[in-house]
Amino acid sequence: MLDLKLIRSDPELVREGLRRRGAQAESALDRLLELDRQRREILVEVEERRGLRNVVSEQIAQFKRDKMDATAKIEAMRDVGDEIKRLEAGLKEVEALLEEELLQVPNLADPTAPEGGEEDSVVLHQWGTPREFAFSPLDHLDLAAPHDLIDMERGARTSGSRFAYLKGDLVFLQFALVQFALQKLASKGFRPVVVPVLVRDEAMYGTGFFPTDMQQVYRVEADGLNLVGTSEVPLAALHMDEILDEAELPLRYVGYSSCFRREAGAAGKDTRGIFRVHQFDKVEMFSFCAPDRSAEEHDFMRSIEEEVLQDLGLPYRAVNIAAGDLGASAAKKYDLEAWLPTQQRYREVTSCSNCTDYQARRLKVRGKGEKGGAYLLHTLNGTVVALGRTMIAIMENYQTEEGLIAAPLVLRPFLPAGMNTLGR
Repeated sequence: MLDLKLIRSDPELVREGLRRRGAQAESALDRLLELDRQRREILVEVEERRGLRNVVSEQIAQFKRDKMDATAKIEAMRDVGDEIKRLEAGLKEVEALLEEELLQVPNLADPTAPEGGEEDSVVLHQWGTPREFAFSPLDHLDLAAPHDLIDMERGARTSGSRFAYLKGDLVFLQFALVQFALQKLASKGFRPVVVPVLVRDEAMYGTGFFPTDMQQVYRVEADGLNLVGTSEVPLAALHMDEILDEAELPLRYVGYSSCFRREAGAAGKDTRGIFRVHQFDKVEMFSFCAPDRSAEEHDFMRSIEEEVLQDLGLPYRAVNIAAGDLGASAAKKYDLEAWLPTQQRYREVTSCSNCTDYQARRLKVRGKGEKGGAYLLHTLNGTVVALGRTMIAIMENYQTEEGLIAAPLVLRPFLPAGMNTLGR
């Protein structure tokens, strides 16, 4: 969440940062300022009454020492006590409203995030040349069908729409991608982690997915747990309420997990095949770093994502996401979009976000060196491989005229011996 002290001391700076994210974000600032004003007014009254109660208590004690009748003073103190209780109840109510409003307010957009909405995001650069086919390329579902690699029909029968069975060679491809990604990230200083996929509400609020994205989350109400839509959530919560040694920073993790999203409001959008499904797997990197290093760390993490796509030989473009299209926690985000031949356009396959101290403030994750006090860290997350979408890009870009899929060279060491072609 945002720093209330910053909101109070420099509201116009905050207003400008929220304005770039849209009118709704900016309007929340006025509600915050009004609630903060009410809180401070009530707090002054409470402190005044507490001071008065202390004075009256001393007077009563003096009356008793002097063997004087203190009945009137005692009655007056009861009245002051009742007034304090009333004011404290009002203070508690205002503080709860203030906390609720703070949870709704997104992070301030970084000055280098482009102005505007989704259509205003800026392409930074492109890599690779889209393949020219001597035949009409098939999409991933048509490529999979003759070899029974993706079963949407039985997935729907078992679990409902937007669930799938992956079979045969695609399973080997998925885990080859996982092994390739984990080994690459380990060589870059990221520690592999298999994370819990069920988390408490505190983790969802702490990372900024609650309350704004509640409609996207599968919830197990009986246990008060939530299925995560990304391993960013349990990775961020890994050091909740901890103070990390500054000498260990940046602290980098790479997590592997299944992910679950309801995709509420996405009906009719990318519903063919496994591009947009309710259950998918990802390899995700996460970093806790010092505030003055987060911009550098962000570029470093994006460079790893680009290296992965280059190693896979997938043409892509890097996009600087506009302020109005950022998620609640992100101050800045890059997307990498791979070329899909059958759609004749680039589609998002990974993203990388700098959340500055927004998540760390909620999660109370701080750093501390030998000198000075504890300070809030910055958190960053980035998808190394979104398995479903990356496999779609591989299938379409590496397809042969015979309807098979050549395995990218970099993945062949992780596939069964001799498996150079998928869909045999």
